[in-house]
Amino acid sequence: MTNTPHRLLAAPLSRDGEPLVEQIVRALSARIDERVLRPGARLPSIRQFAAAHGISTFTTVASYDRLVAHGYLESRRGAGFFVRARPGTAQGPAPSADGGVLRPPLDVSWLVRNMFSQSHHTKPGTGLLPQDWLDAPLLSHALRAVSRQHGSVLLSYGVPQGFLPLRQQLQLKLEELEIAANPSQLVTTVGVTQALDLVAREFTRPGDTVLVDDPGWFMAFAAFASMGLNVVGVPRLADGPDIGQLEQLATRHKPRLYIVNSVLHNPTSTSMSAAKAFQLLRIAGEHGITVVEDDVYCDLLAPGQQVTRLAALDQLQRVIYLGGFSKTLSANLRVGFIAASEEHARRLAERKLLATLTTSEVGERVIYKILSEGLYRKHADRLRTRLDAVRTRTVRMAERCGLLPEGAPSAGMFLWVDAGRDTGELALSAHAQGILMAPGALFSPARQPSTRMRLNVAALDRAAWDFLERAQETRPGS
Repeated sequence: MTNTPHRLLAAPLSRDGEPLVEQIVRALSARIDERVLRPGARLPSIRQFAAAHGISTFTTVASYDRLVAHGYLESRRGAGFFVRARPGTAQGPAPSADGGVLRPPLDVSWLVRNMFSQSHHTKPGTGLLPQDWLDAPLLSHALRAVSRQHGSVLLSYGVPQGFLPLRQQLQLKLEELEIAANPSQLVTTVGVTQALDLVAREFTRPGDTVLVDDPGWFMAFAAFASMGLNVVGVPRLADGPDIGQLEQLATRHKPRLYIVNSVLHNPTSTSMSAAKAFQLLRIAGEHGITVVEDDVYCDLLAPGQQVTRLAALDQLQRVIYLGGFSKTLSANLRVGFIAASEEHARRLAERKLLATLTTSEVGERVIYKILSEGLYRKHADRLRTRLDAVRTRTVRMAERCGLLPEGAPSAGMFLWVDAGRDTGELALSAHAQGILMAPGALFSPARQPSTRMRLNVAALDRAAWDFLERAQETRPGS
């Protein structure tokens, strides 16, 4: 049996905060759970592991012993430490019908699970900015201020529709986008994910059709399918949906909803033209479609840039507008919101009440404090400036690797590239090396093999570029 390479940890160990033993145990158990390390694999000797990771042999012994106690490893006298075959795990990859090896399922769950995994040292496929880009002291200050308020703030339920001062602040924020919404038209949510869930459950029934951008946000596809909805993709072009296809699909399927990014579309970071926006709203009106505008990347676009938002044209008559702060402030706070007509907002607040009672008022007060003190605007400015700098470099590096960027995004955090090969296979190769990629097939409800993939311009490091350069050098036809 071939020994496992001496350096097992994908990410370097931190010398601050979490104890080294706990870091090692967490990282190795994750690699075993994800079957990067398979049952029967031999680990490096204690001295080899210690030398490879710059730690003491005592730390290595304590880590291995703890993994043995947790059932991840077994110690064989005179032979070393091996990955233990745990209940419910196979001894190796399952053979396919032709005698090859079946690759693990590459689906939405695979990508989302690995986005939260600790076993990847670099994640150009993730949908979040790196933590060191965000402003932890800003959040800490706001959290301390909220914690000093009257104890009842921390001990009681909030208001089902959401913390009123935050909704009043959101009213001002939306006014800057030329969207008129009073606080009674706003409902806070646990991020945009819950907002979409509430809207879908309120306005559809199993068997109904919902339209989505293709490519588009994979989490929505999976969530809608789990509700028994028919998810149909509308081809997305650089300036918005293919209007001819949209009209045909609306006639054929009679959809209840159309979920769309008008600004900084995920995964291409392109925005919809005014002409397309007017045509979309015309088709929605003729066919009775409720349009759900997901604008979670709103603040990555500089104020004053000429874009067209559907909610600004429609003024929340047929359009339901979604926003949030997980991309720019903190994913952990999970504060999002819905803006809709008075009637729709009332129904969605009732739906939220039945589903979760309320959202956390602590998080909503934190967001309110940051917004109301004018601190958020400066923070967003810094993010946009930094993204502008790395985006230019990313486009240049991508082209050097033989990756063809589609569109010419001038804002946002994503680049949609054509690799000229199946990016599903590419993502699996990267995964084995501790790198998380986002293959194009996951961004289409049809899930067909694709040569496209999404790159997070803020999350590409030297290891990711080295991998992409090697992979593109060995692609067929190169």
